[in-house]
Amino acid sequence: MSGEQGAWAEVWDTLRAVVIAVAVALLIRQFVVETYQVKGESMEPTLWNGERVLVNKMALRFGPPHIGEIIVFHPPLNTPDDFIKRIVALGGQTVSMTAGNVYVNGQPQPEPYLPPSWRGHQTMAPVRVPAGDVWVLGDHRQYSEDSRIFGPVPVKSIQGVGMLVWWPPRNFRTLGG
Repeated sequence: MSGEQGAWAEVWDTLRAVVIAVAVALLIRQFVVETYQVKGESMEPTLWNGERVLVNKMALRFGPPHIGEIIVFHPPLNTPDDFIKRIVALGGQTVSMTAGNVYVNGQPQPEPYLPPSWRGHQTMAPVRVPAGDVWVLGDHRQYSEDSRIFGPVPVKSIQGVGMLVWWPPRNFRTLGG
């Protein structure tokens, strides 16, 4: 093989490797994991404006959503942006709020991720969450546009479950649900 043919073979091999890498990255982003950038204060103190969260897009293929999980979803509003909130009730459950405390089926819900002063003083009449939906709230209740405004979220609208904060590096941590 001449030097010129060898150079073209090397270029072709490199180009092929780049195309395969890009295709694999796109498939992973489409079906496995994706990054979501937090916008606003609604999930403080758990998530801060500008942080980037790695979202597991496969989680709901292996089981139903769970109370406490932080999810990214298409909100039932006329907005192009996805939202990130915490699931507080599942389909078939009744959710309410009294003096900022969340109740599911009449039972107070522990929310160890919230400082007591961040709960607010909101009250919400009991709402029965339809089957196939979830009820979501932001952790910073005073600054959250959530199910109290737009109602239940269809499970089919969930894009994925938050796994970890990866940016900025000093804030790296996992997200438990």
